[in-house]
Amino acid sequence: MDGRPDQAGARLALREEEGGRVLAALGWLDMAATARLWPEALRAGRGGGIAVLDLSGLESLDSAGAVMLLTAAPEAEPRGASEPVAAVLARMRRALAAAPAPVKPRTPFHPITAIGRATVGVLRDARSAVAFIGETAVTALRAMARPRLLRLSEVLRHLDEVGTRAFPLTLLLGFLIGVILAYQSSIPLRRFGAEVFVPNLVGISLVRELGPLLAGVVLAGRTGSAFAAELGTMTVNEEVDALRIMGVDATAMLVLPRLLAATLVMPVLALLMNLSGIAGMTLIMATLGYPSAAVESQLQQWLTLTDLMGGLFKAACFGLVIAGIGCRAGLSAGRGPRAVGDAATAAVVGGIVAIVVMDGIFAVLFFRLGI
Repeated sequence: MDGRPDQAGARLALREEEGGRVLAALGWLDMAATARLWPEALRAGRGGGIAVLDLSGLESLDSAGAVMLLTAAPEAEPRGASEPVAAVLARMRRALAAAPAPVKPRTPFHPITAIGRATVGVLRDARSAVAFIGETAVTALRAMARPRLLRLSEVLRHLDEVGTRAFPLTLLLGFLIGVILAYQSSIPLRRFGAEVFVPNLVGISLVRELGPLLAGVVLAGRTGSAFAAELGTMTVNEEVDALRIMGVDATAMLVLPRLLAATLVMPVLALLMNLSGIAGMTLIMATLGYPSAAVESQLQQWLTLTDLMGGLFKAACFGLVIAGIGCRAGLSAGRGPRAVGDAATAAVVGGIVAIVVMDGIFAVLFFRLGI
């Protein structure tokens, strides 16, 4: 035993005197006693008015107890304190006076402020996108005048990553889409004895719309995210900044090969999607009792070269936009631990939304032009 009284004996007493209210502290006021007496001290000091701190009965005081007394009665005059107690109280008073002001709580939500902040963010992103497009266009023009700026080895590497390695997934997805479309379209057409027109419906849908669109979704999910993750990692590791410091055109080295590879590969992926979808549709038509010759006859009668070329043109545009969005998301990545993941997510979401919007624009444009 160290001879210290039990902390439960520490207490506070509030009394009224002629000069005002007096708060008396008694016993050993250490951390344990302070934790027990803190609510009582706050209630005593609520509203102010404590003129005197009577410390004559206080045997020991630590920093926690001093903070409690100064919080409950910040303007009170201490009286009767022993020399150690007075020293602790004076030291904590100076420390509290030198402490920085408390941080103000966050202001409540204001709709006008939120709308303004969102508008400024959208405008800032739009300005960044326009700057990226302009820089890429200028670099592409420079590369046309000086072909050595474009590294052929990088273009071939990305052609393999974007195109060759995506062939199995594209073929599988196209085949399944052809099977699904053939089955689903044959159900209502069977009621009218018009199952023979299933190849027309599936063929036109694939060649004009679904082939390029689904190939674009594959490219956005598989390649757009890969571009964003790769360039985002380089940005986080400051490799892009290092290239610029060394005088290397980062846009020509990192962006142009990816844009060119995606633009060249997308028509091929769309064509594979069309062919595998038609193959799946042909298989289902065979199970419904229609030979491949009947399917071929219907396709030759209704499909034209204009349909195919229009779909391939849309696919090339989709590839260019998806690669551009992925590269921009990677180069504009932040510096935190979530930067690469956020860049990849932005590339996938932005790419899919962009190609859907573009597909709608192309649909209206082709309709107006009679294509």
